[in-house]
Amino acid sequence: MKTTRTTTRRNFMGAMMLGATASTLSAFTNPILAGMPEFTTSEMNDAEAWMKTIKGSHRIVYDGSYPHKGFPIIWNWAFYLSNNETGSADDDVTAMTVLRHDGIPFAFPDALWKKYSFGEMFHVKKADGTPYDRNPYYEPQEGDFPLPMIQGIKDMQARGAMFCVCNLAMSVYSGAVAQQTGQDPTAVYEEWKAAVLPGIQIVPSGVWALGRAQEEGCGYIFAGE
Repeated sequence: MKTTRTTTRRNFMGAMMLGATASTLSAFTNPILAGMPEFTTSEMNDAEAWMKTIKGSHRIVYDGSYPHKGFPIIWNWAFYLSNNETGSADDDVTAMTVLRHDGIPFAFPDALWKKYSFGEMFHVKKADGTPYDRNPYYEPQEGDFPLPMIQGIKDMQARGAMFCVCNLAMSVYSGAVAQQTGQDPTAVYEEWKAAVLPGIQIVPSGVWALGRAQEEGCGYIFAGE
């Protein structure tokens, strides 16, 4: 199963990259994507309204396309820290992290990490090299971050930080897992969708969110590898 999942993940990486190349377009003809759920008008309206809640004089969006040892979350925290140190309160700051591509597992609870082996699938490993069986960056435990004062997603949300997850990547990866495990793709997708952690907004795609955030005045920083 490990080899099969890794191969499947690599096969779909091209489909999730920027740019409409010939290889990208051909990847979307794969049967896994044939019944991919549509992002409804209501869901789109919710995502648009959520984008309008970006606030403050200091605005940044982090492109969290890879786990990158938690840096898509660490740099969110660092943006607040640095602005606080230079005289700006949290209510004058917005840092958004877009969880897309291989960064999507941080939008899910521990139960899904255990059930679908997200640590192995997305190469999120502990200091000893073993894969995590829980989400290490939502409510981090000692040793998950390089410094103990770094706050996780839940604490950063309480400070006004914004996190969203790519529906397109969620559809592709849940479909790939369903195909490899003999499950119904729609059922797996709906399970993942329903499990998205509180306050994390589902957006039609990560690149859509990155574009919208910049239209709302956010600077862009790549937080992948």
